[in-house]
Amino acid sequence: MEGRRLAPTLGIVASLALVGLLLVPYAVVDGGAVANYYGAGVLSPWVGGLLALVAVVVLAAGREDRTEPETAAGVGVGLGLAVFVVAALWAVTVPAEVPLQLTTDRPLVGPLTTATLIEFHRWVLAAVALLLPAAGAWYARSLRLF
Repeated sequence: MEGRRLAPTLGIVASLALVGLLLVPYAVVDGGAVANYYGAGVLSPWVGGLLALVAVVVLAAGREDRTEPETAAGVGVGLGLAVFVVAALWAVTVPAEVPLQLTTDRPLVGPLTTATLIEFHRWVLAAVALLLPAAGAWYARSLRLF
């Protein structure tokens, strides 16, 4: 019973974290440069961000029994996989020099600089995106769908 509430909650938190991660570069680098960064890959990660926001609605509806939990779990798995594919595809197709063009050695917090943040941003985004299909699968498993 615990997984029926925790799994969709994890998916909701992961989805919101993904959208939050998409906003981070705007806080530390010029907006025009960030647009080039996000446009450098095959797909824009904002496509995944939009799908993640749809996943929030679906998982919340399933968790609160506003839609059938089985349907929400299935759609959550599908949306989660789509979000991960978009994020991973973008992360591996961004040329290595593009993030390096955005960086400065300006310290943000302690030893963390914009160079460090932007260099690892795309990989962290892909890792967080992997939480969505995992949460959807956990939700489906807790409902004994497989």
